[in-house]
Amino acid sequence: MTFPQLLLVAVYGLCLAFIFCYSLVQLHLTYLYWTRRRTLPEVIPDDSYAWPAVTVQLPLYNERYVVERLIDAVAALDYPRHLLQIQLLDDSTDDTSELIRQKMAHYAGIGLRLEHVRRPDRSGYKAGALQYGLQQATGEFIAIFDADFVPNTDFLKRTIPAFTNDRVGVVQTRWGHLNQGYSLLTRLQAFGLDAHFTIEQVGRNNGGHFINFNGTAGVWRKSCIVDAGGWQSDTLTEDLDLSYRAQLRGWHFRYLQDVTAPAELPAAMGALKSQQYRWTKGAAETARKHLGKVLRAPMPFTTRLHAIFHLLNSGIFVCVLLTALLSLPMLYLKHSVPGLELLFAMGSLLIVSLLALLAFYWTSIYQQTGSFKQTAQHFIPEFFLFLSLSMGMSLHNTVAVLEGYLGRKTPFIRTPKYNLQHRRDSWRQHTYTITSLHPVTLLEGLLTVYFGYGILVGFQLQDYGLLPFHVMLTLGFGSVFVYSLNHSRRA
Repeated sequence: MTFPQLLLVAVYGLCLAFIFCYSLVQLHLTYLYWTRRRTLPEVIPDDSYAWPAVTVQLPLYNERYVVERLIDAVAALDYPRHLLQIQLLDDSTDDTSELIRQKMAHYAGIGLRLEHVRRPDRSGYKAGALQYGLQQATGEFIAIFDADFVPNTDFLKRTIPAFTNDRVGVVQTRWGHLNQGYSLLTRLQAFGLDAHFTIEQVGRNNGGHFINFNGTAGVWRKSCIVDAGGWQSDTLTEDLDLSYRAQLRGWHFRYLQDVTAPAELPAAMGALKSQQYRWTKGAAETARKHLGKVLRAPMPFTTRLHAIFHLLNSGIFVCVLLTALLSLPMLYLKHSVPGLELLFAMGSLLIVSLLALLAFYWTSIYQQTGSFKQTAQHFIPEFFLFLSLSMGMSLHNTVAVLEGYLGRKTPFIRTPKYNLQHRRDSWRQHTYTITSLHPVTLLEGLLTVYFGYGILVGFQLQDYGLLPFHVMLTLGFGSVFVYSLNHSRRA
């Protein structure tokens, strides 16, 4: 075997090994979900409970379509008004600020403390806005909602009592979906997010491992934020960054699966890509910032292991992309170099990894339906399509991850929201529609052809082991390519 061939096999094997280990960690979270599935009794305070002061922070930047809905929802929160401070952290450059002023005038004179907070500049983006507001916050606890969220009226009365001791620094709740049924794209996003907010968050929390504040729909103890060093803008995921700084300092997080805060899912591929870019690159930046601290900090082995894969989870896209790209050369190599049968048996790791992911996502759907039949009806098509779309996003997300690992800084691009309530609602004519195409889109189209060719090669060589993999890759990259082209056009 030549050196280039040896190098190819080594890279392919390492990527398979990482995917395999990642899937085992997900399987362990599934195990923790079932075996330690304990629902902590909801704390229902009696009449003597002393409700603490709470500051609600609403970071806003050009949100003309959803800002009024958000203010109405927060104004309706069932909480003693003299203990409630609502900060509208407004960095907008459009008419969002005027809509805020009109809403504030509407609620004037009813004892609701609405504060319109404008900064001299937008430095630090969302993290900068939260930190700026924190300096003026009067609450002992800080609740945070992104602009597309619509919290239920009892949100604070169900989360604040969950701070059962002075070391609980965060209470995070589950995300719901306002427009899950809008399109296939929103259904598949909900499919993936529901797994995170059931298996991952519950599994880690019940296992005593690190979890993360998800950036919104949660409540912080103000002293925890201050103790952990405040909001910092050196990563695109300020929420994950602060979560790790706080937990490394010994603060405890609680996750309430039964408390849901619904929000709007991105309906356009450009918006989804923008969101995925920020999440994956920010996770890579946070890994670069905190992985060494996790390796050195005193903690149980399993907690350290889960923290490592939690921080490195965006790296799965790099491994998926490399495995996919190398699968065709490996197919030819398998049939041209004799004596490598045992080596190529490593490909079976993909099957084991797939089975682990099957259990992970099946559990997520099953806990919603409680029925084997209903779970199968939803799960079989959606899992196949979700996995294909995730593979199709691997090139776009790999670029983001590598930029994060290499320390290349880019601005915080917020995900546009359109207040889509019905399937007939259109986002195309809205102001914030992303119409520009990234050069990566062309490569996604070329990869569609590349993996389509891989299907033909499998038939030519009569080797069908990678055929399902290449079918999903072709479907995934083709879908992302077509969505990107179609959604870049205005109505």
